[in-house]
Amino acid sequence: MLRAVVDSYISNPDPVGSRYVTRQYAFNLSPATIRNIMADLVEMGYLHQPHTSAGRVPTDKGYRFYVDSLIREGMRETSGDVELIRCLEPIKSDFDILLEETTKTLSKLSHYLSIALPPKAEKSTLRRINLVKYRENQVAAFLLTEEGIIKNKIIQTDSDMSQRDLNRVNDYLNSEFADHEISEIRSKLVCDLYKEKALCDSLISRAIAIFREAIFFTYSTVFISGLSEVLGLPDFSDIERIKEISKAIEDKHLMIKLLDSLSETEGMKIVIGSENSASELQKLSMVVSTYKEGEKIIGMIGVIGPTRMNYMKAITFVDTTAKYITRVLTEEAERSSKR
Repeated sequence: MLRAVVDSYISNPDPVGSRYVTRQYAFNLSPATIRNIMADLVEMGYLHQPHTSAGRVPTDKGYRFYVDSLIREGMRETSGDVELIRCLEPIKSDFDILLEETTKTLSKLSHYLSIALPPKAEKSTLRRINLVKYRENQVAAFLLTEEGIIKNKIIQTDSDMSQRDLNRVNDYLNSEFADHEISEIRSKLVCDLYKEKALCDSLISRAIAIFREAIFFTYSTVFISGLSEVLGLPDFSDIERIKEISKAIEDKHLMIKLLDSLSETEGMKIVIGSENSASELQKLSMVVSTYKEGEKIIGMIGVIGPTRMNYMKAITFVDTTAKYITRVLTEEAERSSKR
């Protein structure tokens, strides 16, 4: 009965009455019995009756039971998978563009807001660092990781360095730290800090100082797409709801912090309404999943929409997308290791 109400409400955002359930579903029960069951579900907190004469709508608790039952039963909608991959396949060679276009495609197909957290530099493996003389006492640092992340940063130095000196620094740093994870390099630099004063080669000492600053990166961006898609839903027909979702996605720091916390464990997460730790999102639901390079979690992608979202479709699209990005990253890492 709960599933019937939730499915009906997802299809049409009007309170669901017992008469509608009697006509649409073959429960072989009298309308009076159905009314009593729906009343029991209200008392149990799974349904809510907006007005005395109105039908029922699911609560967050009702949606949670519904979603958990879908997952337990392995229900999965497959339509759209092929179209999703077909849209992404031509751009898989450029990861930054891939992630940006993936959010656009995911939003277009799901009609929800799409969001992606790119790989964090600290969780990535250093491929190469290049230092280029920029101005007097300034160096431009370009960092490339095995995952395809490119970061650049202007670093102030305590003395002017020639490009020849910087080339020596490049050779030293790449020979010492290439193929190591950024977080591992950071830990090593902290441990080796006390050794700097004892270094005979002052150039190496300066190299380590520059490198320590060059690899200090945090999440600087989050990909968000599809505001126009979600605002086309009847759930956002009034200006207050529009303001709520607009305010939530404008706060990039909030979104990064939330996704970062969800990415600590592998797999799919469905966060429904009041389960959201961020008050700005407590009238919305999130379906997100981590993506990996090999066995290492490096980012997250998903959709945000009303609590009345089509969870089966959202789970399917997000799961397909996360697995595709994982495959692209893993294949690229394997190719790089053979070069």
